[in-house]
Amino acid sequence: MINSQVIEKSQLVAQAKGQIVSDMGGEKVMLSIQNSKYYNLGEVGGGIWEELKQPMTVSNLILRLTEKYEVEKDVCEQQVIHFLTSLKAEGLLLIQDAPNK
Repeated sequence: MINSQVIEKSQLVAQAKGQIVSDMGGEKVMLSIQNSKYYNLGEVGGGIWEELKQPMTVSNLILRLTEKYEVEKDVCEQQVIHFLTSLKAEGLLLIQDAPNK
């Protein structure tokens, strides 16, 4: 059963370890050592993956992407959360609650 937990904008997200990532013609492709699968992240997905080298909140990720790409915030939010949910389902994403300040 896939964990259906919703990813919240306040949560910290980061790359899970154990992936081999390469640039192929402007797109990122990845091999997961853990599940022995290849993924084509594409250009934007590859950009998101690069942003996640260091943990950041989902809301900060959305802010960075709306500054980098010509996209409305609500559209970006919906697509980013969908993409992160897909990464999580494949075991490629680390998620934790952000510490209270």
